[in-house]
Amino acid sequence: MLRWLFPGRRTGQPLGSNHLTVLLNQVGIPIAAARGAATRQQLLELPAPVVADALGYHDKTTSRLRNETGGTWSRYAAGDHGRSPAGWAPGETSDS
Repeated sequence: MLRWLFPGRRTGQPLGSNHLTVLLNQVGIPIAAARGAATRQQLLELPAPVVADALGYHDKTTSRLRNETGGTWSRYAAGDHGRSPAGWAPGETSDS
């Protein structure tokens, strides 16, 4: 397994995806099934638009997969959540 530490043929050159697929299949990991399972697991933990953006999928594809897996992220407002809406100011809470 040590040969996988620096798997490229030349220094600084990573192993190609096709070659890596062959190696993983040789040790018994079915790549297509593993990719699908990983995507579905992410959809149980994250909103579909976030997964779509991260993996380069269309958001309709991830939404369909989310529905198939029973994900609960049915409502997610995509956009910049780092800024407050215009006119909004934080208020005092009764806990303060």
